[in-house]
Amino acid sequence: MPDVTTLMELGAPIAAIGGAAYARKAHPAAYWSTVGLPLSVVRLMASYGSTMDACGLTVEPSRLRALAVRATTRREVRPVPPRRGIPRPTSTGLRVRIRLAPGQEPADVAASSERLRHAWGVHAVHVVNLEPGVVELRLGFDVLCKVKMPRRTESDLLTVPVALREDATAFVRDYRAVPHQLVLGATLSGKSMFLRNLLTGLATQPVALVGIDCKRGVELAPFAPRLSALATDPAEAANLLPVLVKEMEDRYDLIKARQGIAQSAPDEVITSDVWGLPEGERPHPIVVFVDEVAELFLVATRKDEERRDEMVTQLIRLAQLGRAAGIYLEVCGQRFGAELGKGATMLRAQLTGRVCHRVNDEASAKMALGDIAPEAVGVASTIAAEVPGLAVAGDTSGGWIRIRTPYLSLADAAATCRETAELVPDVPALEPFRSHVPPPPVTLPVTLAKPRPANG
Repeated sequence: MPDVTTLMELGAPIAAIGGAAYARKAHPAAYWSTVGLPLSVVRLMASYGSTMDACGLTVEPSRLRALAVRATTRREVRPVPPRRGIPRPTSTGLRVRIRLAPGQEPADVAASSERLRHAWGVHAVHVVNLEPGVVELRLGFDVLCKVKMPRRTESDLLTVPVALREDATAFVRDYRAVPHQLVLGATLSGKSMFLRNLLTGLATQPVALVGIDCKRGVELAPFAPRLSALATDPAEAANLLPVLVKEMEDRYDLIKARQGIAQSAPDEVITSDVWGLPEGERPHPIVVFVDEVAELFLVATRKDEERRDEMVTQLIRLAQLGRAAGIYLEVCGQRFGAELGKGATMLRAQLTGRVCHRVNDEASAKMALGDIAPEAVGVASTIAAEVPGLAVAGDTSGGWIRIRTPYLSLADAAATCRETAELVPDVPALEPFRSHVPPPPVTLPVTLAKPRPANG
């Protein structure tokens, strides 16, 4: 009997530790709810003041408070931390509101987020500015280890939840807010998965999708039933891009015709882009996917060089003027920089959004993020090959965050495009470039009855 008691006393803690370690690896959400959340709350409540003091986030108390402390306790007056609200647990972490002290700004807290993360033993600490003087600390586990998209996400025209952010919210690709984007990533980095999720998300919307895939269409050809146009080599792209530019010019003529209305017309009917046109007159938006953009820049002869310069010029025109005409660019590649040739840097400057997956060298990360968020270059350069789909997303406002795309098989994506083929908008200018997709073969029913010969 004593042996059984001893075994239970030793085995129970070992089993609990082993179970916690397994849950932390295989089921992080369950581990966080049962173990990680209580420990984080205890650490935060017990060490909040000392941690803020060590991070330099405390301030001198007010004169009234200092006089009250001296009068009641006669002890030394110490700096005070920002006022903290009650920690609120969530399914993916912990949220705490902090009211900043006079003289502090959200950037001060954000600069200490890495030290706060280590002090409280969590995977990450994100600082969100809620209102003047109030920020929210979001603590949690690594939600990017096993991607699970939120149930409730934004859903609107030209708005696609395409990945999961590290603060457990959805990374939404909004073409109305960020018209053009550059997506970089090495082979097997998850760049194609990002493009696949984005394209299938747009496939269910009344949007014209145009593909330029100079790798003989190996990436975009499976989605041909839903594409309004597809170019699979530089020669076809050279014929397609002028048509897109002409379509853009025609839409500008439509906008100008709408502006030439009577002086007595109300202000709300005057517009400077297609979104101000009446719904019956508004042309369908067009999203152009350019996969492996470097193939458009590579040349072998002088004739190819002239064609390259013309295509790059047309891409730059689309990037500069396409937003008002409802034409948007999604440019993808492994590398993108000045070494590609004339016009490359100018084109990149027009691409507001940036997504950088794992790259083969730091120079590639600098191409994507160096001009908008230099501090994110180091983060993008350390993405491991074992986590495909992980990327750093930013825009020209200077903000950036880590994201990861959920897995979507090519068969499921292609099936979605076949099912939504009837949603292809009517854009007559693109009709000659639409790929002919043969109908699926008709499977005849198999009869089990044995045929009998006819009697003469």
